[in-house]
Amino acid sequence: MKVLIQGGRVIDPATGFDQTCDVALAAGRIIAIGHVAKDFTPNRTLNATGCWVIPGLVDLAVRLREPGHEHEGMLESEMAAAVAGGVTSLVCPPDTDPVLDEPGLVEMLKFRAEKLHQARVFPLGALTRNLQGDTLTEMGELTEAGCVGFSHAEVPLANTQVLQRALQYASTFGYSVWLRPQELHLGKGVAASGPLATRLGLSGVPVAAETIALHTIFELMRSTGARVHLCRISSAAGVALVRQAKQEGLKLTCDVSINSLHLTDTDIGYFDSRARLNPPLRQQRDRDALQAALADGTVDALVSDHTPVDEDAKTLPFAEAEPGATGLELLLGLALKWGLAEGGPGLHRALAVLTAAPAAVLGDALGTLQASTGRLVEGGLADLCIVDPHTEWTVNASALRSQGKHTPFTGYPLRGRVRHTLVGGHPAFGA
Repeated sequence: MKVLIQGGRVIDPATGFDQTCDVALAAGRIIAIGHVAKDFTPNRTLNATGCWVIPGLVDLAVRLREPGHEHEGMLESEMAAAVAGGVTSLVCPPDTDPVLDEPGLVEMLKFRAEKLHQARVFPLGALTRNLQGDTLTEMGELTEAGCVGFSHAEVPLANTQVLQRALQYASTFGYSVWLRPQELHLGKGVAASGPLATRLGLSGVPVAAETIALHTIFELMRSTGARVHLCRISSAAGVALVRQAKQEGLKLTCDVSINSLHLTDTDIGYFDSRARLNPPLRQQRDRDALQAALADGTVDALVSDHTPVDEDAKTLPFAEAEPGATGLELLLGLALKWGLAEGGPGLHRALAVLTAAPAAVLGDALGTLQASTGRLVEGGLADLCIVDPHTEWTVNASALRSQGKHTPFTGYPLRGRVRHTLVGGHPAFGA
């Protein structure tokens, strides 16, 4: 299929390219940016006048809820939400039911996703069998099946010796390990420790739950040489440790969620279960530190932390409600809200943390897709989206395509709406 995108502002944060020009696509590739051949005859022409043409977004934290949790999200609904939000590549954690600890399960998920012809799905394999923290999985077989790394999802890995062995094995074969830093016993609360949690009578999660886990991870990285991606850093103290570890030269990347980037514990309000999240929302100083770290590159990527939760699991007392929120369709708008705010880092950084930077986190695991994922380059894959930056809209949970309708951003005014998403040169979404 040949597609011509006319008159858009073409932005590639990876190279700094930013010009108003035409883009030609053919056979799933970008064949020209500007200087489109006069004899190019498209099957479809998209008018992008007044819009941005940007790389497809790469989201490193998306729960698709299949298999095992179809009552909270179907693959069809969550993939539709992804492309509606401009996300063309996504990473899903292994905490499905059954857990992604067998090659056959990974292959089935990838096959089901590919049949939908929407976003590209990159699964993480379970670090241990059934995420029980005892026996390592067959990482080689899972990698061959399509896993881009190995994770323990939201289940704290209590046995430090098992974690050490996992990092040693991963380092030997060049695999990456994705960890959310949380100490098992300190991380059992439902809100961030502080005055608000105390006033509301909610069990607290201290910052030490994150920093103790980080110290352990960094010590093991020093002894094993493993490559680690830290998922959803949430505190100012955590940011300081990450910055120090990067300066030391550890093979380290990390991300932050849209929830922690914008919200604080005060957004819990009067026990609003939509703000029941993992990691818990922390204080303003933590949010400010996360915003600064994302701007200066200490934090590499911004993620939606998309976790659809059904009505029955959310409409419970705060401490009993299931943690999680939908976020795929809000990722771009919230990134722009941060990047284009007064004192923000600007448009190019706001787009980079959604495109080139998360693609760099995946690195070699992308294989043949590595050279063009999260970028706009001639000869590269035609994964891109067209965004109308002038459209202002208000988050309406009932209008979201995701099966999960719960988000703490309901009622938030946002700017910028995806008009078209193309994956491999084929239209996956059109407003």
